[in-house]
Amino acid sequence: MRRAVVAGLAALFAMAAAHAFAQDELRPPVDIGPPGGPTRPASPPVDITPHAVPQAAPPVGTAPAAGTAPEAGATPQPGSGTRVGITSDLDVSWEVKNRFRLFRYESDFLKHVDAERGDGIVAAEQRLARSTDGLGWARTTINGLCIDAFGKLMETCERDGEKENYLSPADHRVGILVPNAPAGASCAWTFDNGADPAQAITVPCQEEVRLRVRSGRPTVATADIPLPDGTIKRATTEILVRDVLIAGLGDSVASGEGNPDRPITLTDEGFCFRRFLGTSRSDYFRPGRAGFTGNKTCEGNIGSDGSDHDWAQHRARWMSAACHRSLYGYQVRTALALAVENPHLAVTFLPLACTGAQIGKGMLDTQIASEIVCPGRGSCPRTVPAQLMQLRDLMALARRQRPDRSLDLVLLTVGANDVRFSELVANAIILDQSAERLVFSRAGLIASVEEAKAALASRLPGDFARLRSALKSVIGGDLKRVVYVSYSDPALKSDGTPCPGGRDGFDIHPAFALDAERVRQAVNFVEQAFLPRIKALALCAGGAVCQDGERMTFVDAHQQVFAEHGVCARDASDPSFDQECFAADGQSFHKSPIEGAAQPLKCGRSVHDFRAYAPRARWIRTANDSYFTAMTYPEGLGPAQPADIHDATWGVASAVYGGAVHPTAEGHAAMADAALAAARDVLGLVTPNAPVVVEPLPPASQSQ
Repeated sequence: MRRAVVAGLAALFAMAAAHAFAQDELRPPVDIGPPGGPTRPASPPVDITPHAVPQAAPPVGTAPAAGTAPEAGATPQPGSGTRVGITSDLDVSWEVKNRFRLFRYESDFLKHVDAERGDGIVAAEQRLARSTDGLGWARTTINGLCIDAFGKLMETCERDGEKENYLSPADHRVGILVPNAPAGASCAWTFDNGADPAQAITVPCQEEVRLRVRSGRPTVATADIPLPDGTIKRATTEILVRDVLIAGLGDSVASGEGNPDRPITLTDEGFCFRRFLGTSRSDYFRPGRAGFTGNKTCEGNIGSDGSDHDWAQHRARWMSAACHRSLYGYQVRTALALAVENPHLAVTFLPLACTGAQIGKGMLDTQIASEIVCPGRGSCPRTVPAQLMQLRDLMALARRQRPDRSLDLVLLTVGANDVRFSELVANAIILDQSAERLVFSRAGLIASVEEAKAALASRLPGDFARLRSALKSVIGGDLKRVVYVSYSDPALKSDGTPCPGGRDGFDIHPAFALDAERVRQAVNFVEQAFLPRIKALALCAGGAVCQDGERMTFVDAHQQVFAEHGVCARDASDPSFDQECFAADGQSFHKSPIEGAAQPLKCGRSVHDFRAYAPRARWIRTANDSYFTAMTYPEGLGPAQPADIHDATWGVASAVYGGAVHPTAEGHAAMADAALAAARDVLGLVTPNAPVVVEPLPPASQSQ
């Protein structure tokens, strides 16, 4: 539904504004040139239909006195004896167009404007999910970002047909109109920034005029409106775009792991995996990658015939494959929400979070890339530069254009990998009697709660102190602009007790099952030790040694709602594929290699029916979800990196490295809802009033 809401206006003005924009759908907006340039004919944008009325700027002045009527047939003009008065009953409304600057196309931004109803990011994400039938909104946005094929920000980005300096834009594109002008009235517009020659154009008042205004310099917009009685009313406002610079830092929870922008496409036909220390009789089949034309069996010496390259071409797609960075991540959603709800804001976002990051390897030093995506396996870097080094380099580039450019906000989540959280998860899901547990234990990829506690006590405090010091050198002083968004416990039931054991959601691999006792121990560690300690470190409390200005802004309001949406949460409203094909008893797949090769799933449904982004009760990915959403073959396995795509290592890795036990898109939206409140406070922004929306109620059977 297209909605027009002018914040702070009376209901009558809101109705008039809505009518004005509805009429404006019949004609394209008028574009005028950049400051100092000539007026130019309108050039059609990607989506010329206005989707939201910008927040009205307060009118200035008082209503004019009645004037003398002009001669018949003449148009009243200022300065020709016609009385001109500043009016208080007309409103000049303006907004920054495509104001989330990571998006190249306004049409992508307007999808999020349309989904916003003032009821939170989770609700908006669920609307977007339903509108795409659970396939996800990012799949059509991923190729329209100011990011190159390697996941790096472009210094110069063409946005809606105009080349811009991404880090320090010289100007911003805005749209302006008088939504409650008299019907049929014309507006003689002038735009003056005090430095360049004024720009002028005359158009119907309810037709949006688009122009570019200089960054950091106010532009006075004036509309002179001739009236039938011969007077001219003048409405005026100041246009000053606030461009906020936001960086996103941290680990897999910060990057959006588990939620590829374009999920993997699987095939119903089986793909063979071997088992560690097994024989051909222990091979098993799971859905393979659609489009792969190589050998799908475990027979022969695979990997020397180009099959691995063919296999890699059919992977899931990420904003950054090396970091499994996703548009669904809470950091992107928080920055995007700020842009959606603030029409006078431009948001420049620097996405740097990377899956697998620790404070040492990742934040302060280089780390191993999650996936290498480029032609020629050995021709691409296998490491990712330290996030803070990348941030320093980006700020140096930004200050070449604007020496005063500084960070307004940093979103941060890091520390779980420093206490070996992923190894703690492996400890809880890999069966005791399996060869996989033996192999992974010897490789140091499984950790006990006692080992995690030791790292929490001995390693994390010192690493966090180093992080605070490094952040201060980049941000320049007070760390209150760093919003640390905490983790949630992924394995809680709604009553606060740990999830039970079993294979429900984890039978993608024969050696996987939740161990109830180990889950209980892990939950206790997270709730009683890790989460309180990370909070104390961020807030410089509980004995944490901090210098002046090192206290961060801390967010954990989302933790309570996650308790109702843990990895074991199930509901009758869950997607039918999940209910029919992911068996609660852990018997989702055929054990027979003959049946498995033909179609691994027992339920008989096509794997294409799986919906990675459909709303669910659980906001944490299971191992089954991870495989069906991302099916990742990660880098960084050291000398044991297999060449054979059927190797037993890949059987385990493909089931967990795509985001098992990580938040779903709904989970990230919940984190963004919590982070958004803190971000507003740091930036000094007010909470917008929720608009009144009138729309038909959904059918009683439709899930909300």
